[in-house]
Amino acid sequence: MRIQLMSDRQLVEAYHNGKEAAFNELLKRYKSRVFGKIMMLVRNRAAAEDIFQDTFVRAIHALKEGNYNEEGKFSAWVMRIAHNLCIDYFRHVKKMPMTRERDEYNPFDYISTEEKNSEESQVKAEVRQDTKKLLNQLPDEQKEIVMMRLYYDMSFKEIADQLDISINTALGRMRYALINLRKLIEKHQMEMPML
Repeated sequence: MRIQLMSDRQLVEAYHNGKEAAFNELLKRYKSRVFGKIMMLVRNRAAAEDIFQDTFVRAIHALKEGNYNEEGKFSAWVMRIAHNLCIDYFRHVKKMPMTRERDEYNPFDYISTEEKNSEESQVKAEVRQDTKKLLNQLPDEQKEIVMMRLYYDMSFKEIADQLDISINTALGRMRYALINLRKLIEKHQMEMPML
């Protein structure tokens, strides 16, 4: 059987039997999806590339040591490894705050020309911080969709392709995310001051 036609399970088995090309096929199938998820989470290309490499190095070691659980899908398993490495990354850099939200850098964003602009900047920074706190309270699937749509300006078709889900599922998750965000906003306005 041609390697491109094999299922993920067959490829894992072939890799266990010493066929290196089987892992190369798994890498080829999932590299863009895994890298996209990592990039979406860390928003730093150099860090994303390091985490991406670590993800597949760990996958190789786990497969060689027989630590792959065949009950689940390979794609979900490798995405979980990537997600855990992203969490480790954030734990490591927690002491070093990020100064910008995206890869684009505009020095004029940080120069205030009037007193009013510094106040506006402070308000915008507080709103961004509040938004992050609200997003972190969403379920991971909803948070992922919101970030891909708003931070990376991806279409729902691109999101569906990236996450290997239907467009209707992506739209549904976005809908529930917006409902949950509205509830969180109301809750915070009524019960606690915004930080």
